[in-house]
Amino acid sequence: MRVLLLGASGRIGHRITNELLDRGHAVTGVSRSGVDDIEDEDFTSVVGDATDPDEVARLAAGHDAVASALGPAGSETPDVLPEMMDAVLAGMRRADVERLVWTGGAGGLRVAPDTLLVDTEEFPDDWEGLARSAIDALERLRDADDIAWTYVAPAAMIEPGERTGEYRTNVDELVADDEGDSYITMEDFAVAFVDELENEAFVHENVGVGY
Repeated sequence: MRVLLLGASGRIGHRITNELLDRGHAVTGVSRSGVDDIEDEDFTSVVGDATDPDEVARLAAGHDAVASALGPAGSETPDVLPEMMDAVLAGMRRADVERLVWTGGAGGLRVAPDTLLVDTEEFPDDWEGLARSAIDALERLRDADDIAWTYVAPAAMIEPGERTGEYRTNVDELVADDEGDSYITMEDFAVAFVDELENEAFVHENVGVGY
């Protein structure tokens, strides 16, 4: 599979790149500064702007799928996430690419029938703006019936760690253990992300990933 990966230079994007390459896929990694620390004959680093639909269309042409590990960078505000979503969807349509897997946020997952994680008292205030913008981006994605999209959201806590290849999934719900802890390593999140890209088990779904 030829995959255009947006946000390839970030911590999660870097791990998704490695997981894709380890499975034999060809990756075009897009970031604003380029990726210079991955040496693989199946990896191409390009500089690009995911808020520009024309540029997304040009980069996506000839690929089988688009993957996103996008997030606000530098001085960007969280509001850039819906803007990126609009640009990526428009660019994919122009390039005639239908498959999209997007790295989302845990804030939009349910922890009770009528309660999202972002609406709980425990959710950090500093992260609320980003979570609300991620939910806004997801709502725009839900309207894209012509795109075979999947929104993959991590556990409440995600950090670098071990790749075990183990994880659980819940549609629209936060994955937590019996003690209520919600956790996933970035390495195993990348495993779940690429599994979904390959298998298309949750098309048109917001799927939570955790242990």
